[in-house]
Amino acid sequence: NWRVCPNRLPVESMTLPSSPSSQFQWTVQTKAATLIQSQVDRFADESPALRKLGERMLTETGTRLVDWVDHLCLRPDAALAKQLSLAGFRVKQTADGDCWQHDAGIFPLIRLTEADKPAMAIKVDSVVDFLVAHRLNATVQGQPRSPSRTALARESNNSRLLVIERHASRRLEQVPIAPEKIECAALHSEALLLRKREFANPHVGWAHAGQLLDAAKRDLGVDWACDLFFAAERRYWQSRNRAAQIQKMRQDRLGLGWANHDHHTYRSSRQHFRSLIRLLESLGMTCRERFYGGAQAGWGAQVLEQPATGIVVFADVDLSAEELMGDFAHDGLDPRRELGTVGLWCALHGEAMLEAGMHHLECRFDFDAARQQLAREGIDTMPPFTDMPHLKQAFTRGEIWPVTSERIEAALANGFVTPEQARQFKANGSLGSHLEILERRGGYKGFNQSGISDIIRQTDPRKSIRRPD
Repeated sequence: NWRVCPNRLPVESMTLPSSPSSQFQWTVQTKAATLIQSQVDRFADESPALRKLGERMLTETGTRLVDWVDHLCLRPDAALAKQLSLAGFRVKQTADGDCWQHDAGIFPLIRLTEADKPAMAIKVDSVVDFLVAHRLNATVQGQPRSPSRTALARESNNSRLLVIERHASRRLEQVPIAPEKIECAALHSEALLLRKREFANPHVGWAHAGQLLDAAKRDLGVDWACDLFFAAERRYWQSRNRAAQIQKMRQDRLGLGWANHDHHTYRSSRQHFRSLIRLLESLGMTCRERFYGGAQAGWGAQVLEQPATGIVVFADVDLSAEELMGDFAHDGLDPRRELGTVGLWCALHGEAMLEAGMHHLECRFDFDAARQQLAREGIDTMPPFTDMPHLKQAFTRGEIWPVTSERIEAALANGFVTPEQARQFKANGSLGSHLEILERRGGYKGFNQSGISDIIRQTDPRKSIRRPD
């Protein structure tokens, strides 16, 4: 277990590495971002259809074309290779040949190939949905529900536009999958969508989720099981959040789905935090940076990432400065007499991994366009809690969820809420989930290390209490 020397890091609002060898000090990658944007602009200049698609993405979904780019296939060029290297890209050997990747930022893969035309691929949840939305008659490469599917959406004189869906495969080319495995994927997808979430004993719920995932991993492998699991999690969260339903509908009009997701946020009680981390790690997720909001905020978070799927999770929990000194993700946390924002949310709604569902999904947008467009749809956003040149973040107004009498009475009996708060929760419900609007620039891969504490306090269930006039 790694321990932090107390006199070397400030107590307030800090990000901690999860191991001595991984510092996770993310920085803006200006050269790489400029290079990628220039390539995307070149493809858009070459293809009027692509340019129109980019315009529709911005005006109809509040998103940017560059955030949907999965990979680029470009002609070999010594000058380009030098540019890539200077921008921080490195050649990695893959099953599809050498690809240029950037580990310090969020950028598409680049492949230098002798193909007759350069190609750009955009990522979507479903290739078929994209083709239907744009009334395109194209041949889909890859079997339904297979780890990866592609189609040639548009072709101009000098370039191709591909559309790709990924389910835990980083491959650029299709690999045949046995029919029985495709059938298994369908069955496990349905089982995860229908996963029972409400249990009198939460430990039984964790065991049930683990059994479903063990079966999926046995039949499909860890990466594919991970992809199916989080697809089901997004569906469940969306069913409980009106902002999500409206934005998903807007993105589905263009056949895009949630392929612009940035990270999934789960809230956990202290008692079950170790179970949450254990489940996530069983899906191939590894711990990245850790956060502490400071003594006033009283919460911390562990960030995890799954390399094959690109899934990122922000796991929140009530935390003290002293506990930060240890490996709180794995050592376990004792219950408290008083609950902070995260703990009270779980007490009122349940564990995010069980009955409550995710606290929020964060997706990549054009920050101003998305907020303005959602406002016209009747979805307001809270004031931004991050407003920097390279990172902007804001929650939509929280969805109000009803709270069961049993949970309110338990919280009252344990002294977690006052009688007046209990009455208000019973009458008016409590803050539940959000959609988070995020804009990244310069390939910045990190998160806000200070302003996030204030927004966590604003999502405290006690903030939704109506004050008497």
